[in-house]
Amino acid sequence: MPYSLLDLAPVPEGFEAADSFRNTLDLARQAERLGFTRYWMAEHHNMPGIASAATAILLGHVAGGTRTIRVGSGGVMLPNHSPLIIAEQFGTLATLYGDRIDLGLGRAPGTDMATARALRRGMDQVDTFPQDVVELMRYLGEPDPGAHVRAFPGQGTKVPIWMLGSSLYGAQLAAHLGLPYAFASHFAPQLAEQAAEVYRAHFQPGQLDAPHFMLAINVFGAETEAEAKRIRTSSQLGMARLRSGRPGKLPAPVDRIEDHLDPAALAMVAATQAVTACGTLQQVTEGIETLVARYRPDEVILAGQIHGHAERVRSFEIAAQAMRDMTMPAAAE
Repeated sequence: MPYSLLDLAPVPEGFEAADSFRNTLDLARQAERLGFTRYWMAEHHNMPGIASAATAILLGHVAGGTRTIRVGSGGVMLPNHSPLIIAEQFGTLATLYGDRIDLGLGRAPGTDMATARALRRGMDQVDTFPQDVVELMRYLGEPDPGAHVRAFPGQGTKVPIWMLGSSLYGAQLAAHLGLPYAFASHFAPQLAEQAAEVYRAHFQPGQLDAPHFMLAINVFGAETEAEAKRIRTSSQLGMARLRSGRPGKLPAPVDRIEDHLDPAALAMVAATQAVTACGTLQQVTEGIETLVARYRPDEVILAGQIHGHAERVRSFEIAAQAMRDMTMPAAAE
């Protein structure tokens, strides 16, 4: 099973965005070495702990510093942009780096509503997302000499488009347009099973001939279970602060999360991070196997907000080994 990596370019407490960019490139190179299929980054705004706001620029940084791994967005929040601008940006990436670029699209703003207004300079109530996706696909598709507006560069690059989502809306649209579909189960797992069913049941051939469903899984791997639980606390604290309206840099880990979050906050974090594998190599392998058996994805994308860069690299090394261990018996059969 293909396994990919989602990097939110975290800015840990005690560090700056420049440190995050250096860490991102190093992690991408490690992911390439470890056999990850894709390296994706997500568009977020007005969040001190996430440095991937200018997503296309940072993807160029990663693609230019790697050789073979696919590089893409997971995702670009299309309502923040005109389809033509995104076609030009990703058409430029594809022109520079060839068939290594993916374009994942989301419908959410990727920020708070005040920042969304600052980004868009005008927000009406008309949902044009489906039409915008189709327009974007047209800009990246076969050249149309008769079109009044074309993307240069962009036309003819046929950058693969993915639909991202955390609800049934994206599943339905991906199925209708024949696109691959990635579900944000790493922070919104409640509808993951239903979304996968809807997507597969209603899929119509388009960009793809058959459905392709990607599941996002949080992974926190370490040499001991105690250390894995400890490095996970940064993600737990960060999620709790974000949901309470206090976003900040990625917190440093703590020894006991129960000493820092009340029971209600702990329950909220546990619900949002239900699709998680945490522990030693054996525990991570078993955790991913259980999730794969439940959700039946065609591909997984692994995430993990971890404060220390060395610990983050090690966690993804363990995750890659877990994926190899998990798929070995099937390959032997």
